Amino acid sequence: MNYNWKKYLIIATVLLLFLLAFAYPVSAQPIQVPDVNLQIGGEAEEDPESLVGFLQLLLLLAILTLAPAFVVLMTSFTRIIIVLSFTRNAMATQQIPPNQVLIGLALFLTFFVMQPTLAEINETAVQPYIEGEIIQEDAFEIAAAPLREFMFYNTREKDLALFVNIADIEQPETEEDVPLHVLVPAFVISELKTAFQMGFMLYVPFLIIDMVVASTLMSMGMFMLPPVIVSMPFKLLLFILVDGWHLVVKSLLESFL
Repeated sequence: MNYNWKKYLIIATVLLLFLLAFAYPVSAQPIQVPDVNLQIGGEAEEDPESLVGFLQLLLLLAILTLAPAFVVLMTSFTRIIIVLSFTRNAMATQQIPPNQVLIGLALFLTFFVMQPTLAEINETAVQPYIEGEIIQEDAFEIAAAPLREFMFYNTREKDLALFVNIADIEQPETEEDVPLHVLVPAFVISELKTAFQMGFMLYVPFLIIDMVVASTLMSMGMFMLPPVIVSMPFKLLLFILVDGWHLVVKSLLESFL
């Protein structure tokens, strides 16, 4: 009797759920989606200034989409992230630290290195523009001056001469005569060369450990044991004993002084 009661209860529950599943769409109210209308430049023919303002807004949004490229190519980010990546690859720790950590550290170090430049841009260009003391074109020219000074300081003359000759422009007499489309690629390849030089110096001690471990394993007849598995703990131990991250970050920051 008790068994029949439980069986009927289960059947009734299943039927109730079945009815609710089919009854809910019928009784449910339809979702009302509000109408969204987008109108651009309705009175552009009568008021050309509104169209000009709208085009300036589109240009500003397009510039904001290119902001990551500006951060990468016109600041210290390139050198920092490459050196940090070389450090991780030299230790053969695969994805440790993960990419998110390396990029986050590189961004904060970039802000630290660029802080004087950014402070000068904010003081001389951004704040006067917000207060209406200068127009937009003057703000861009004033803001570019500190960035140009930073890039010139970290650009090799040979790299700058390469792009000046390829661009077929007059020989610049001062730094202001060099256009940005010539200065930026020269700065980038200079940063790449510096970053690879620092990465090579980081690889040397770890390479020595790999060679010593590989020679030891071969002399012991352990040909089937990968040397990377044995050498990685020694690399980590060496990196910890010399406080590697402190030395790497210190070298990076001092390379911009």
